[in-house]
Amino acid sequence: MSIDPYSLTPSHFLWDFEDGVGTITLNRPERKNPLTFHSYAELRDLFFELGQTPSVKCIVLTGAGGNFCSGGDVHEIIGPLTKMDDSGLIQFTRMTGDLVRAIRACPQPVIAAVDGVCAGAGAILAMASDIRLASPSANTAFLFSRVGLSGADMGACAILPRIIGHGRAAELLFTGRSMTAIEGERWGFWNRLANDPLADALVLAREIASGPSLAHAVTKQQLDAEWHESIETALDMEAEVQAELMKTNDFRRAYDAFANKRRPEFKGD
Repeated sequence: MSIDPYSLTPSHFLWDFEDGVGTITLNRPERKNPLTFHSYAELRDLFFELGQTPSVKCIVLTGAGGNFCSGGDVHEIIGPLTKMDDSGLIQFTRMTGDLVRAIRACPQPVIAAVDGVCAGAGAILAMASDIRLASPSANTAFLFSRVGLSGADMGACAILPRIIGHGRAAELLFTGRSMTAIEGERWGFWNRLANDPLADALVLAREIASGPSLAHAVTKQQLDAEWHESIETALDMEAEVQAELMKTNDFRRAYDAFANKRRPEFKGD
């Protein structure tokens, strides 16, 4: 069953859809856009629903009011967690992990457009995205050690070292210190810096959305799947998925367009 992107009406953040691009805006600017139990769950559910929303070709994730996300709300999440029993705690940590799983599992490329504060779970949201653009004022911190928790949160110990390297990830996760925008770009966490990362992200998202969505979904799938495989296995996996894509109408249309010296029109079939 296909979901109409115009029917998505989240209550804990903003949703906009235009030109094949869905934009999610965390919208509690007066508190630097922290997450609550409800917004965690709603974000998780939305990203899982995007698997049934083929008209959405690319996602931009951003925050309102000059900040991205300050992490879990101190009063609405961290306080209650100190009073929660074992069952409640594991239910919460599994839910937060499921949000990252949903971001990685949705077929659409996800672009984080980050300005200002990007901390705790906010840093994780950026980390879990496929592409990350930031302003020069972006200030990113994996703050878990500052509240007595490990850096092993929402996949950080698995994903962050793959982006910036083991030593740099270890430093950020052990100390909880801020990573400046310049450091983040130099280390490869940010794809690039931009004075208006949201505007740049939307331009990039529209470019991706105009491309072959089936092929993009396979690229995203394989970028994750091949982390765990040898090069020999990865070559076999890529041979199989690429052969399947060679059966698509998008592939045939692209050849016809090339042969006739015109721009291909991809329809996701």
